[in-house]
Amino acid sequence: MVCGLTLAGLVACEQPPVLPQDCSPTPFDEIGPFYRPGAPIRASVGEGFVLGGQVLSATGCRPLPGSRVEFWLVNLQGEYDDAHRATVIVGTDGRYRFESNPPTDYVNRQPHIHIKVSAEGHEELITQYYPKADEAEARFDLVLAVKQQGSPAQGRGGGS
Repeated sequence: MVCGLTLAGLVACEQPPVLPQDCSPTPFDEIGPFYRPGAPIRASVGEGFVLGGQVLSATGCRPLPGSRVEFWLVNLQGEYDDAHRATVIVGTDGRYRFESNPPTDYVNRQPHIHIKVSAEGHEELITQYYPKADEAEARFDLVLAVKQQGSPAQGRGGGS
């Protein structure tokens, strides 16, 4: 904790950023058939659920500012549409925040949010977040593996 005096003579303390205990790369998950590139830059596509966290490098758990995080999920009727796609550009501290309607299930799939993360010098990450029942806010750190020389530009993924 960092503390200092304010102009009023009061002691003010700032909490250091919370870093995850584990900087193993986030596991890949299927991209599904509904990904569309070019989602607009926006941090909200609805209300009722907030997903936030940090984009970090597996090497040293350091934040990856400027990363692009793409989100897509179904609307309240269980259908994918352009109104529920977004791209968030990560800040200097590696943090992101995305707000949407609470994810809902569709076609016998549990509620989820698709996520695709790109950061310079790192493998592309394709994953999904599965909220707990009645969860209104969650933290989901996205840890990317460092790109090895000669590795392809695209991350693993695929499926339905």
